[in-house]
Amino acid sequence: MGACPKHRVSKMSQRNRRNHYRAPEITLAKCPQCFETKLAHRVCPACGHYSKKVKVLDVEKA
Repeated sequence: MGACPKHRVSKMSQRNRRNHYRAPEITLAKCPQCFETKLAHRVCPACGHYSKKVKVLDVEKA
């Protein structure tokens, strides 16, 4: 048996509750090495650097 509401929920209350169900915004950052746009806290797809000092990937340019 499911829950049965005691009172009607207004459209505003529904929308305020559902406001938090949306997908989070994508955070973009610039790579400190090549200044390309990349996802924050990820390896740069253009140059392969993560942070200022660590090179994680060897990216081949074709």
